[in-house]
This record gives sequence, structure tokens and C-alpha cells, in this order.
Amino acid sequence: MSISILETEWWSLALPPEWWAESEEESILVGDHDGVGCIEISTLHKETGEFDPVTVEQIVREESEPEQVWNAASLAEFKGLTSSYVAEDAAIREWYVARGAMLLFVTYSCEVENRGMDDAAVDEILDTLVAL
Repeated sequence: MSISILETEWWSLALPPEWWAESEEESILVGDHDGVGCIEISTLHKETGEFDPVTVEQIVREESEPEQVWNAASLAEFKGLTSSYVAEDAAIREWYVARGAMLLFVTYSCEVENRGMDDAAVDEILDTLVAL
């Protein structure tokens, strides 16, 4: 089995054979076949101009919980912020990353007892992100 390329209208990424992808109404879901966790990617576009770091940070502050700690992040050519936390019984990692007029909101979630199990694979997948 070989790597497959998940391509949307705006970006693409490479998926290892043990991962699947499907399109939802507002986002793309990516998961591993053993059911450990799931990546969800939503794409937002600016009508005019580009997403600068200040705008990305404003969006993060509006959309996230006040107690979340955010750090600088880059996913391939996208730059922004990332956070990880536990909510209810889920371990969650989030990224708000932008390139030009495109902002991606990426979440990875799994059950708390599986926390960290897919982190390396998730990082590897997200590092293949390419704007089209």
C-alpha cells in the first residue's frame, strides 16, 4: 500500500495507507483505521487581504477557552498557533494556521487513555500540508 494524496480545492496532504479521509459539509475528517483518533480540518477564506499573525491570534482568543495555552506553530507553509488540552474524556490538539488569505482550523481528538499514541503520525501527516 502506498501513500495517498488528499486534495481539496485549496490544499492537499499526504495520508499513510492506514489513514482514511472523508468530506463533511463544513470540514474534512481524517482518521486512522484502528479508530484511535480523528483529525478535522476546516478552511476559512478572507474576502480581501491576508491573515496576519495578529488576526489569527484574535480569532484564537475569540474561539478558544480563556485557560488554553497557545504556542507558535507551523504546519509546512502555514503559520499560526497550537494548543493541546483535555476536555471531558477527550485529549484534543488544535491548530489555527494561515497562509495568505486562507486560515485552517485543525483539531485532532482521541480518548484520554490514547493521548499521545498518534501524535507522531498526526504531526507527520500535517507536515505534508501544501496550499494549492
